[in-house]
Amino acid sequence: MKSKANQSQGMLIFRITQTQMFAIGTLKVREIVPFCTLTALPGSHPTVVGTANLRGVTTPVIDMSLAIGYKPIPVEERKRCYIIVTDCQRKVVGFLVRGIEKISECDWKAISPPPDTLSTKALLTGVMKVDNQLVQLLDVEFVMANIFPLPNDKLHPIIADIDREKIKPMNILLVDDSKLARRQLSDALDSINIPYSVSNNGIDALQLMKDHAQKGRPVDILVSDIEMPGLDGYELTSEVRRNSGLSETYVILHTSLSSEISVDRAKQAGAHEALTKFDANELVQAMLRGSHEKELIELEKEKKKEAQNQ
Repeated sequence: MKSKANQSQGMLIFRITQTQMFAIGTLKVREIVPFCTLTALPGSHPTVVGTANLRGVTTPVIDMSLAIGYKPIPVEERKRCYIIVTDCQRKVVGFLVRGIEKISECDWKAISPPPDTLSTKALLTGVMKVDNQLVQLLDVEFVMANIFPLPNDKLHPIIADIDREKIKPMNILLVDDSKLARRQLSDALDSINIPYSVSNNGIDALQLMKDHAQKGRPVDILVSDIEMPGLDGYELTSEVRRNSGLSETYVILHTSLSSEISVDRAKQAGAHEALTKFDANELVQAMLRGSHEKELIELEKEKKKEAQNQ
């Protein structure tokens, strides 16, 4: 099978209602299967309609319509539905939807922020036109966080004082188009008193990095999502590496995709690491490695300067 790391990112377009079209990035999708027999899961979240045995894996199945604020899909209608099986945030989950439209090539730069008029705006990362129809790009991280909340030990890092002081002087930039992901990142660093800046897209992040560099304080550590409209994490990393004023930035690509899927392409783009969302301790340890890398770079510069002065 061709590695997903080398595949272009398309959009899987599906229907929640008869008229509402939604999409998720194809790299999150494992497979699409017709509705199958489900086993009840007592005590589960109200949106979980049961579990399915898919290729030997017991997979929770979520009524996507109910999960994003619409009426649930009636039981009698489910037999005509499909299950989108995703691999996202370290969890294999099925989403029950009314219909699959198509997989579409996607110009991620053409995706616009969701307008204020959309009632589901909090669950969206963008909107686009496909065949003259409005398609809403879902924030899958937000949906899953409401159903499978992360434990505190994943959200709040534990770090020794001496290590925190190594990270604290770093100029850190966090980039993610997901409102939930930005909040998780911010909360994690706030909990250990680490300063940072935030951007919600790659284009603004690149300009912010250039501005910081011109002011003599370049970004030391960049933490960026991969799937973003405008300029995705791979493209942002490549732009950083091509710019001599930014090229020393320690780049951590942070994604809801499996890190095994992403790591090869992340390295090709010039990133130092690719991490799977969301484990605050893993993230902070990566930042600690970034601060160590920065320290080595500064020591090397000092040695060269001393050698030139001799």
